[in-house]
Amino acid sequence: MSAVDVRRPHILVAAVRALRPKQWTKNAALLVPLLFAKGIFEKGLAVRAVLAVGIFSLLASGVYVLNDWFDREKDRLHPKKRLRPIAAGHLSVGAAIGLVAVCWGIAGAGAWWLSPSFFAVLVSYLVLQALYTSVLKQMVLLDIMAIAMGFILRVVAGAEAIDVVVSNWLFLCTLLGALFLGFAKRRAELSSLEDNATAHRASLADYTVPLLDQMMSICAASIILAYGLYTVSKETVDHVGSDRLKFTVPLVVYGVFRYLFLVHKRGAGGAPEEVLLSDAPLLVDIALILAVAGWALYGHAPA
Repeated sequence: MSAVDVRRPHILVAAVRALRPKQWTKNAALLVPLLFAKGIFEKGLAVRAVLAVGIFSLLASGVYVLNDWFDREKDRLHPKKRLRPIAAGHLSVGAAIGLVAVCWGIAGAGAWWLSPSFFAVLVSYLVLQALYTSVLKQMVLLDIMAIAMGFILRVVAGAEAIDVVVSNWLFLCTLLGALFLGFAKRRAELSSLEDNATAHRASLADYTVPLLDQMMSICAASIILAYGLYTVSKETVDHVGSDRLKFTVPLVVYGVFRYLFLVHKRGAGGAPEEVLLSDAPLLVDIALILAVAGWALYGHAPA
């Protein structure tokens, strides 16, 4: 049977789907340095940060399209990924290459205009993705470490776009959070694919659900501890002007526990962006975290 769906969508619809706009939510990580640098109401910084998110999203979309082309045969074994435009035969190789060229061309020009250092981070991200696609995605643990480094580079890119320094605490919390999501993603793949797991991704042969559960538990505990210590550290209190940021800790704890609940009881985790966009309690929790963090950072005169 042909991989082409008879209900072939228009090529523009297929192209937009191939860009995976839902996954652009990951690039909100570029705004984290802006939030904690207390620069949201500085118009110049805010505009630069938003432009950085758009540029990085185009770059990442180009990577998604390229990866989908290389993984098209394996994606056809996955219950959800088989519906992606390239795996389903809705986007030709020529259209895919053209889409990558457009995305990377616009992103590269925009990144250089915004900041050469921001451009350098984007190049580093592309190098990381090339290594991931060619080698690291087949290597147990290193595949998830590479995913985590992608999130760290997002945060660094956001910092470079507005010319601020990434704090040690932000680096640590980002690393732990990304590892947590990465282990949850592998667990979901292992559980949903069952006998086809290793055919879809070779590294899944070296994982087990209990092993991934243990790693998720370690990361979950570490996230809560690291973030809690960050909010009450002298460095943070001096920067914020108060210790109000500690009131976000219960909300962060709930968010971590809610995600664990969704992974274990609802089989979620395979697509973090879908979890974040579809689970109402988690959406409310994120909104509350942002509201309380905004109050802590911006709701009082500097000390």
